[in-house]
Amino acid sequence: MINLKDIHSLTEFQRNAKQYVKQIKETQQPLVLTVNGKAEVVVQDAIAYQEILKRLEYVESVLAIRQGITEFESGEGKPARTALEELRKNYDISR
Repeated sequence: MINLKDIHSLTEFQRNAKQYVKQIKETQQPLVLTVNGKAEVVVQDAIAYQEILKRLEYVESVLAIRQGITEFESGEGKPARTALEELRKNYDISR
């Protein structure tokens, strides 16, 4: 979550960039930067950002699996052996 106390102007961030980068690394919390009083940019540690991407990829995988299960249960799918055999035939893949 974004700490509402960590909202700063872009100008302030530029003046004190080293201090803010140190803070971001220590707390693993993002900063919101404003331009003309409006939130415009989020600055975040690369490791924390990578963790978010990893979690998002996991959630997307779970959703895709759930969708596949639902489709199969409703009769839209086909057994894996059948699907693989069709792929082999369509793309001339040998066993």
